[in-house]
Amino acid sequence: MDAAVTSVPTPAPHPVRDTRPDGETAPADSPPGGGRPPRAASRAARPRRARRENLAGYLFMSPWIAGFLLLTAGPMVASLYFAFTDYNLFDAPRWIGLDNFTEMFGDPRWRTSVEITGWYVVIGTPLKLAAALGVALLLNQSRRGQGFYRAAFYAPSLIGASVSIAIVWRAIFSDGAAVDRTQQLFGMDAGGWIGDPDRIIYALVALTVWQFGAPMVIFLAGLKQVPRELYEAAQVDGASPWRRFWHITLPMISPVLFFNVLLETIHSFQIFGSAYIIGSQGNACGPADGTLVYTCYLYIQGFENSRMGLASAMAWMLLLAVGLVTAVLFWSQRRWVHYEEGAR
Repeated sequence: MDAAVTSVPTPAPHPVRDTRPDGETAPADSPPGGGRPPRAASRAARPRRARRENLAGYLFMSPWIAGFLLLTAGPMVASLYFAFTDYNLFDAPRWIGLDNFTEMFGDPRWRTSVEITGWYVVIGTPLKLAAALGVALLLNQSRRGQGFYRAAFYAPSLIGASVSIAIVWRAIFSDGAAVDRTQQLFGMDAGGWIGDPDRIIYALVALTVWQFGAPMVIFLAGLKQVPRELYEAAQVDGASPWRRFWHITLPMISPVLFFNVLLETIHSFQIFGSAYIIGSQGNACGPADGTLVYTCYLYIQGFENSRMGLASAMAWMLLLAVGLVTAVLFWSQRRWVHYEEGAR
């Protein structure tokens, strides 16, 4: 007799609720054993994690952001407003429109400061870069004591901008000092450079050339990247040292050269401390305005004459001039700067 098979209904399984080690109960839809949550939950957690990471980054950046807003951006916005006002640092600024710019363009001393600054940039920057590149070429050769020579040539860049060095420099180039006695040995006219309005600017140029250490280190880093195979191949072909320098070294380090030209040009426009100290012998910024660079005249108008509105207008004109020169340099790099393919 055949046994009757009875179909017994199976109860629906209840969702398994897992208990995690920390006491939390896993969601009902999580896999047994407390495994990974579903992909949808993971995607929902990513924005929260990114927000926490961004918040931590902003907290670490907050000192710099506060310094930028309070010490850079805020004063720039304020000076832009003061440039159109009559402001003497003591009374409330009074709006006068473009009068500061009109007075500035008609001021003979302002034009003198522009000429002296332009002369300083055109003469001092190329001489400084030439000295830096020449010493970098010498230090790029294998020789004993390279570390000592690099440190010795770099040291003036660290101390050259100090007030003490400017005072020593003024003493060296003054009447009857070392430079004066040296030029007398070669039959040159006696007389210190500091008291001569025509020669004091050259003392300032000599100081900036002496501080060639920083661009020298950058040039040296660029020279280390030039492949030696290029020089060996050119030497085998009979190329002279000058041709190797002109056709191999300069094109290969042209990006480094462009960087140094740009940086040193901007620094030359901003010169102030050494010009003010070297030229301050009873008269600010040199005898007969011999070292009246742009920033020195800006300081005189702003803090000695208490004309901060006019000084602010001069500062913005300097910013526009530096921006224009920078734009011209970036435009010209297409003709003489050679980058590796795809590096631009």
